[in-house]
Amino acid sequence: MNLKTEITKLHYTKEPKGALFNLLKFCSIFYAAASGVKNLLYDKGFLKPAKVDAYVISVGNFTTGGVGKTPVVAELARYFVEKGEKVCIISRGYGGKLNNKKVNVISDGINLFYKADMAGDEPYWLAVNLNMCAVLTCADRVKAAEYAIKKLGVTKIILDDAFQHRKIHRDLNIVLVDSEKMFGNENLLPAGPLREGLEGFKRIDRLIIVSKNIDHTRAEKLAKIMTKKQGIPTFTAKVEPDYVYNIVSGEHLDKGTEVMALSAIGQPEQFYAFLEKDYKIKNKVTFDDHHQYVLDDIKDIEGNIVTTEKDGVKLALLNRTNIYALKLKTVLDIEKLVL
Repeated sequence: MNLKTEITKLHYTKEPKGALFNLLKFCSIFYAAASGVKNLLYDKGFLKPAKVDAYVISVGNFTTGGVGKTPVVAELARYFVEKGEKVCIISRGYGGKLNNKKVNVISDGINLFYKADMAGDEPYWLAVNLNMCAVLTCADRVKAAEYAIKKLGVTKIILDDAFQHRKIHRDLNIVLVDSEKMFGNENLLPAGPLREGLEGFKRIDRLIIVSKNIDHTRAEKLAKIMTKKQGIPTFTAKVEPDYVYNIVSGEHLDKGTEVMALSAIGQPEQFYAFLEKDYKIKNKVTFDDHHQYVLDDIKDIEGNIVTTEKDGVKLALLNRTNIYALKLKTVLDIEKLVL
């Protein structure tokens, strides 16, 4: 078990202990100070977010790891495109090889300009799966937004993973919470998964409880509790397995087939649980989040490999015909969310 995996395990242990946790807890003091000062400066008006000439929606979360932002971002983009809006998604481009100090046009809504290894797995997946929606990557969201407005005529901007990025004004702040993981051990980074203190709830306009279970009872109960406790309109996003398809041919894989499960995402447990529902998992291979695959990673694997769609866009570069991806569907009332 590598250090990153061990730290993640501590993040989601109810009462973590040990020398490593104590060291991380000490480091959290400095993280808390930096995060607290930044938020205080914005809250008191000493720092002001830049306002751009478009409607801006931020989709983010309090914790590290895979909460499920990407499918929600995609559903929001589809909704606005269908309403006739010119939509752009802006991502930091984490995991991609492009220089994110400049604005990178992954897609202008018609043409795709980069592959997954350059763009990053999430921006590439969004660009491939969304028609008529531009996808840009840049660490400076203000610069990217201004480019999208001036060069692409964008009217709606969706910021992917930007709740803590306060340099740009947003008209709607949406935050996602995993129904199973919630806030982990409720410690700030690096001792826990929290990117900032829970006082940040005062900046949230809409809260989404992401349910990654077949049974959505827990998520629905949590949504009611959070609405009452925090006074924030809270919704449930129901993420469910749909089907498994070959990433080259598109052919569906018959249920009951024996497979090798492969992933490199923030929280792979739900992916494996979904897959086990309909398939026989022979073995599981887990890499660190945003891992860039090379042929050596899979060259000795025989039979059918099933992975996530985010991993699938990177594995497609290896030109193997035995790789499948699990298609998920997200059920969420977007119209009620944005109105």
